[in-house]
Amino acid sequence: MRRRPAGPVDAARRVGRPREEQGRFASGVAHGDWLTLGKDGRLTLYVPTDGGLLRWTEAVAGGPAWSGPHFVAAPGVSHLTVVQGTDGYVHFLGRRERVGKDGAPSLDVVHAIQYQTGLAFTDWRSLGTPNSGAELGRPVGAVAADGTVHVFVRGAHGGLMLRREAPNGKWRAWEDLRGSGIDALPAPVALADGRVEVCAAAETGLLIWRQPAPGGDFGGPRGFSLRAAPGTVAAAGTAPDRATFFWTDADSGGTAAWRVGGWPSVLGGSPAERPYAVLRTPLDGYDCLILAYRDTDGSAVLGMGGTENEEGGFWWYALAESCQGGPALARDGRGRVVMALAGPDGVPKVARQDDGAGLSLGDWHTL
Repeated sequence: MRRRPAGPVDAARRVGRPREEQGRFASGVAHGDWLTLGKDGRLTLYVPTDGGLLRWTEAVAGGPAWSGPHFVAAPGVSHLTVVQGTDGYVHFLGRRERVGKDGAPSLDVVHAIQYQTGLAFTDWRSLGTPNSGAELGRPVGAVAADGTVHVFVRGAHGGLMLRREAPNGKWRAWEDLRGSGIDALPAPVALADGRVEVCAAAETGLLIWRQPAPGGDFGGPRGFSLRAAPGTVAAAGTAPDRATFFWTDADSGGTAAWRVGGWPSVLGGSPAERPYAVLRTPLDGYDCLILAYRDTDGSAVLGMGGTENEEGGFWWYALAESCQGGPALARDGRGRVVMALAGPDGVPKVARQDDGAGLSLGDWHTL
């Protein structure tokens, strides 16, 4: 795989863009599913930028051409998280900071939706805030199998707060799920059986919240004496009623995988700086998990192994690509693995799975 040197973006690449979109580049990457597959088989990539976010969309399913960037205004919105449900709807969460007429600052959690690939977003709707203060974490989310949106955020008291939709489509009030000393990036996961689970690193170890049944109240937190590096926990549904959680081990610096009721498995690798991107996909007839992350020297790393088969080994590949934040993973309309990065210059790029056995990525395509 080829490495594209960091540096100013060639002005020729901006020719033909609307004036308001020229000069807009990624100011980092979003959290969550910022590379999504629509119902029409086209991929869309979202990155934050000054005053909003940028969106690129495949011209046809499977690429390779993309349209964009399209600028979506989001004044005052930061800490962008992207979450997609099984219905294909893409949800956007963030923190919005504003100054009132009296000069006093205010902070709330906001939510917007894109219902179809390439079409407009809804307005940004305020979900309020469970409490005030800079300690409020980044909002993260999960969409249950029935389409119910769950928004989680670390509260000012250091515990987990939840706001979710009610069956009638209205939003319930904020719920205090308790806990203390949790990391700013809890990892929720929507399972195929309709339930949602959440894992968060905490000062005392790992905390888990679980629904006993779809739509039910969350039980927990249940604590486990496992040491995860803050800001690295990720989750994936690896069975209809079971999640596997991944993190960078605070002691060894390698990747750990764990399921409730078992022992953590050591997968190797180097320390990650952010939560892992996780994709479950078939490879050569096997049910596999793909992990991707940014290591401490800024390079992207890709890994793969069997789903719930950690003892079978995990294979890591250091890529000759530097990136901001963490990578994103998705399958395209032809079922190929696609990896997305935002380069140090703020320009996104993607690479697709080559034909043939195993998993290898082709050349990087700069958007």
